[in-house]
Amino acid sequence: MGDNANMDSAGLYEEVYAVVRLIPRGMVMSYGGVARQCGRPGRARAVGYALHAAPPKTRIPWWRVINALGRLSIPNNELSSIQRDKLMAEGIHVSEDLRIDMRTYDAEMIVYEKLRRRLSKATPRGHS
Repeated sequence: MGDNANMDSAGLYEEVYAVVRLIPRGMVMSYGGVARQCGRPGRARAVGYALHAAPPKTRIPWWRVINALGRLSIPNNELSSIQRDKLMAEGIHVSEDLRIDMRTYDAEMIVYEKLRRRLSKATPRGHS
């Protein structure tokens, strides 16, 4: 059972990284949104674990993932400041209480469309 759990986590982590890489500059997604686009609704915490476990100096734009309320929620003040600075450098307005307007900056539908296009390219036409 332990090996399957580790394989499942490793597979999920790679899915998370792939989805997060699709979030456009200047946009964000919630942990839950990333989980949904990985086909794993309800696994928002696992998305957080995956991002926390990402290798140092990774090219995964982890700072573009925030909580469902539109808040930066990293408990580490130093990382939270880095996240805020990176988002602001991308043109995202972050309020004093570390909120982002999800109606303006949520990329979930954009990522969904990118994933849908990838899937349709991978599926040969006429083969249902």
